[in-house]
Amino acid sequence: MSWPNLSELFEHDGAKVPIGLVGAPLAAGSVTPGACDKAPELLRRTFKRIGRYDVEIGRALFTPVRDRGDVGLDGLTIEQATAPIRDAVAASLEDHALTLLAGGNNAVTRPAVLALGVPLSQVGLITLDAHFDMRELDDGLSNGNPVRALMEDGLPGRNIAQIGLASFANTAKMHRDALDAGNLVVSIEEVRRDGIRKAVELAMEHMKVADAIVLDCDIDVIDRAQMPGAPGARPGGMHVSDFYWAVRRIATHHRVRVIDLTEWDPSLDPTDLSALTAARWVAECIAGFESR
Repeated sequence: MSWPNLSELFEHDGAKVPIGLVGAPLAAGSVTPGACDKAPELLRRTFKRIGRYDVEIGRALFTPVRDRGDVGLDGLTIEQATAPIRDAVAASLEDHALTLLAGGNNAVTRPAVLALGVPLSQVGLITLDAHFDMRELDDGLSNGNPVRALMEDGLPGRNIAQIGLASFANTAKMHRDALDAGNLVVSIEEVRRDGIRKAVELAMEHMKVADAIVLDCDIDVIDRAQMPGAPGARPGGMHVSDFYWAVRRIATHHRVRVIDLTEWDPSLDPTDLSALTAARWVAECIAGFESR
């Protein structure tokens, strides 16, 4: 008897199905050099190990997903890769109600936001991330500054909600700049104290002015023991169950158009833990979408 699994939902033709998957294997410009470009391929190979039946809701996932393949990024800098990623996500947005963007490092988030094609004053950005991603831009774009770059582009702080910020992983200036700009900042300690439900409620309230929302899932927000394949992850991070709950809950909102997964480096984990953790992210995104 075959075991129903996530890979069965994926199609490769031109049908306009509800969800699209775009791979963005970008490793250039990483603060910590690695092999995040290997993540989309391994993510797809792991789908066969993720079942479709959800015990919590008593039914199997059913929504088809079109795999649109990977954006060709070999040898490109972040600056050079921005337009191809933006265009690939924009094409997916034309065909699908929700686009899943599999990075690659966190620099893919900026072109995902720009792909929405609406004024940034109408865009919301929620990050599940241990870091502010607000390093300075003096030396160009990196995976450490997509949020600052988007703010320089014109994304208002009142449209940015950041959940999971970790102590001893950021700077005072980043924290101050985020607060001064009006970003919602929810630390990992606040998540532990008040619960992930409260953090997500605050984030969605902060999104009230946004017509379209991007959810950036930097997987280093998860505790390092549960996600060893994330170079930026540290002990004391978000419990993986809280991460999944937040992803599913946020995906239920119709205004969420893009959800990305970034900063997974398969070379750092000789086991299958990180691959299974990342692949279930797709199932949670689909489950949330099906609750719309």
